[in-house]
Amino acid sequence: MRSPWLNKLYSIVGPRPLRSWFMLCFICILALIAILGSTFSSNAFDSPTSRPLHDRFTNYRRQKEQVAVDYLELKTLSSGAGRLEELGLCGKEKENYVPCYNVTENLLAGFKDGEEFDRHCEVERQEEQCIIRPPKDYKIPLRWPYGRDVIWSGNVKISKDQFLSSGSMTKRLMLLEENQIAFQSVESYYSHIADLITPGNESEFSRAGVRNVLDINCGFGSFGAHLVSLNLMAVCIAAYEATGSQVQLALERGLPAVIGDFISQQLPFPPLSFDMVHCAQCGIVWDKKDGMFLIEVDRLLKPGGYFVLTSPARSLESSMYMKKGSMLIALKEFTENICWEPLAQGDETSIWQKTEHADCVSSKQNAAPLCKEGHDAQSYYQPLASCISGTTSKRWIPIQNRSTRVQADDFNENLQFWRSALKNYWSLLTPLIFSDHPKRPGDEDPLPPFNMIRNVMDMNAHYGGLNAAFLEEKKPVWVMNVVPVKARNTLPLIIDQRFAGVLHDWCKPFPTYPRTYDMLHANGLLSHLSSESCSLMDLILEMDRILRPDGWVVLSDNLGAIEMARMLASQIRWEARVIDPQNGSDQRLLVCQKPFVKK
Repeated sequence: MRSPWLNKLYSIVGPRPLRSWFMLCFICILALIAILGSTFSSNAFDSPTSRPLHDRFTNYRRQKEQVAVDYLELKTLSSGAGRLEELGLCGKEKENYVPCYNVTENLLAGFKDGEEFDRHCEVERQEEQCIIRPPKDYKIPLRWPYGRDVIWSGNVKISKDQFLSSGSMTKRLMLLEENQIAFQSVESYYSHIADLITPGNESEFSRAGVRNVLDINCGFGSFGAHLVSLNLMAVCIAAYEATGSQVQLALERGLPAVIGDFISQQLPFPPLSFDMVHCAQCGIVWDKKDGMFLIEVDRLLKPGGYFVLTSPARSLESSMYMKKGSMLIALKEFTENICWEPLAQGDETSIWQKTEHADCVSSKQNAAPLCKEGHDAQSYYQPLASCISGTTSKRWIPIQNRSTRVQADDFNENLQFWRSALKNYWSLLTPLIFSDHPKRPGDEDPLPPFNMIRNVMDMNAHYGGLNAAFLEEKKPVWVMNVVPVKARNTLPLIIDQRFAGVLHDWCKPFPTYPRTYDMLHANGLLSHLSSESCSLMDLILEMDRILRPDGWVVLSDNLGAIEMARMLASQIRWEARVIDPQNGSDQRLLVCQKPFVKK
């Protein structure tokens, strides 16, 4: 009968083939020789007077790291994963797969009244792990800013009927060639709105205090593309669509976008986030659900912010216009009760301005109730609320009175860190990898790595320091700053800097389409997730899903987490390198490139 200690050992190691036992013994002997050899050489050839204390500490740290790596490899062997096999490719039907949006499964789970179209990861079935392949005609996107106005048609899923019906204001397309799609400008539409808000200054949104815009059901992102050209941040948010996706086309153009819709849940942004919410023929019936859609817009708007609603013109004289008329009557009454001031009421465009006074709603009769204190502690797919929030927040600052400078000490320290870190990153990475990258179409004299990067995601954004460092270097990138839901909620500070950002639980898939980011960065995310019951392999596969072919992954974490990620990266065919930044810490960089696999 075995002792309890032997039983425990046997349960961990289990029955293994003779070859596995030889491998285990061989690695154990190598680790023991490395430790004893280093100790012997230290005692035999070094003395306290001839060897500095710092060098002895550094050697000790590296021995400790090597033991950690050896332990990790032993653990992998004992679990039967010593020979990691590459994962296979998914079928063609998953080329544009977005998890958590399965209407059939949602209906079977009991969701109805529109909620079946919402995001429901809890009903997602576990499927066999595989690598999502690009479409047969996929090509690397064109270089910014040319790629903002022209994309490869084979990179997105859009039907012929959708292309032919793309004549609305925000969905204007033009076929340049058989394999390219061009997008028309909406400059005149922008000038019209700007003139309604600030008469005589139609080219100056910023004069009205507008620096960031949430574009609901953004069409194909043309309004946001024009705002980006004016150095304004516009984030597109639209519902999941199997074909002709507004979010997919916006991201393909290099514009910030994320999947989300107004059905039953709040959007993944904190209160008081945007200077303007824009809805051009977005298809939302705003007077439904007792005005809760408008209350959600009020939650997202900063004091003094604008809600712009553009609908079909009177000349249509259709049932749609009649519905629009009754909706505007309902909106007039409801907006008065939440202290919105009408600025313009035209045949096509209506504009309201949110009050600058926090006590306005509480002083009105028949007004919507105020939310209880602490209601907005976390805004991550919470049910839509019927109460007004944000009135007691320290961030209740009218957009016209707001300072453009950050006063938070934590942010300034984080920015200083990333200023130096960004330089260190590229000094390490450029000679090793980026300079060997092939040119993209249209590149004359590429300057790596920024010539091939436009869409960047910081998966653990902290205070948005990486985003700020990119801007200070004047690099033509935008960053989706993701704050994990169980980390400190720094998203309000990030968004107040006119950066794009969302809350997200990395134990679940991110709400975007495949192949939508050029670079993924995460500092400390693997360690952060180690205490949660989510799979690191699932995370790596999710990163592969949203990363473009030839895209880059840069992970910074402790040695154990980096080595584990490196082994998993080999299973999905990433080219991976571990880099020691030589800064005296146990942090390591894992730099990976996703190959262009089409077979």
